Amino acid sequence: MHERSSVAGLAGILKKELDRYSPGEKLPSSRALVERHRVSPGTVSRALARLAAEGLVVTRPGAGAFRAEPPRPAAPVPGDTSWQELALSAESAATASGEPLPRTVDASGVLATLAVPAPGVIELSGGYLHPALQPERALAAALARAGRRPGAWGRPPVEGLPDLREWFAREIGGPGGALGASQVLVTAGGQSALTTALRALAPPGAAVLVESPTYPGMLAVARASGLRPVPVPVDTDGVRTGLLAEAFRATGARVFICQPLFQNPTGAVLARSRRGEVLRAARDAGAFVIEDDFARGLAHDDAGPLPAPLAADDPDGVVVHVRSLTKVASPSLRVGALAARGPVLERLRAIQVVDSFFVPRPLQEAALELVGGPSWGRHLRSVAAELRARRRTMTGLLREQLPGLPPVHVPAGGYHLWLRLPEGTGEAAVVAEALRAGVAVTPGRPYFAAEPPAPHIRLSFAAAAGAADIGAGVRMLGTALGRAS
Repeated sequence: MHERSSVAGLAGILKKELDRYSPGEKLPSSRALVERHRVSPGTVSRALARLAAEGLVVTRPGAGAFRAEPPRPAAPVPGDTSWQELALSAESAATASGEPLPRTVDASGVLATLAVPAPGVIELSGGYLHPALQPERALAAALARAGRRPGAWGRPPVEGLPDLREWFAREIGGPGGALGASQVLVTAGGQSALTTALRALAPPGAAVLVESPTYPGMLAVARASGLRPVPVPVDTDGVRTGLLAEAFRATGARVFICQPLFQNPTGAVLARSRRGEVLRAARDAGAFVIEDDFARGLAHDDAGPLPAPLAADDPDGVVVHVRSLTKVASPSLRVGALAARGPVLERLRAIQVVDSFFVPRPLQEAALELVGGPSWGRHLRSVAAELRARRRTMTGLLREQLPGLPPVHVPAGGYHLWLRLPEGTGEAAVVAEALRAGVAVTPGRPYFAAEPPAPHIRLSFAAAAGAADIGAGVRMLGTALGRAS
């Protein structure tokens, strides 16, 4: 071997070899290093001194060289963040009435639905399919195929991949071609689409009409955008359209957000007679309807034919439609769509581009591979059958074990039941006692924009591992109700 007399060269070699030794372990002797690397004793001594100066080795006269203990990280110097209190509470733009807009963001309702229970706790609170119901193998295969597509890591069109926009247009508008690909924008999931739509349609400080009760994420997005959610009551046939028209007149709102199909949390489907009334009320008010069609892929196999989206029969462009693949596929497949007609589409596009540029192309390619593959139809049929079975299991157990806690409505789609607690029952106490008993359920309070008319809880049958967990969870809920009452 050629003699390596360079101190720097030997120090570099020894530095790479340090990982072979544990902290405090002795390195080979100087004599061994001289023989192995064919260098002089002086070169070895100077190389070890260099490593010692870097804190990598410790030399002890007469004992040798040892790998140094890793340095303890210095305690971070505490900063002074008190200035932020003033900055975060500084007055913002005012509403039409002159009141400053709130700048705080209450995400508690959203965080409650996203929280993962501790190990051993049965999840009757989740908003996504249990991993056993997700098409994990199909997703993995779709991702692999997507990665091999030409240009998969290139920059996509800001509106989304043309083929994916075409697919969403067919899904939303139906086979008759009521909607074209040019009227669709691909988004990073449904929540992102809702945020974009609200920012596009309502100025800060404006009132927006929401169903009552409604999805907490809807309320959080509205408030974070500086908007004032105004509740409009829902019954088993969907939003009460007479009250909707009154709310438009009283507030001057230009936006109504709704979930006409298997509404969250009630499970209601907007009645046929009310569909036209919703559009007429909005049209008369010069307002938009944001249609969140989150549960389209979650119909149970006993649901029968589903009503078309409101957007499918809306030539005047009243409806801005939101669709997502997340609920029926995976919480990490954040791919969705916004569909609209008229000039509003350009505003939606502009806001989305400013906020996020575009949805990552590999994710769009994977979504295309997933929905275009032969396994997609099988997955939808499997989910439809499993959700129906789970719904029947849960409703049957509630009738048998908790007859005083009937669901407000038993839907043929979605993944949850909405339960009204007996008068005088403490909602928070029930939720806390249930968690202590070993089951997570969702409190009803975050679903209301104003004071709730009664205490409620929401039970999910999609996030549990199976029928056995649903049964155990209902029994634990019964125990919790007894303790809380």
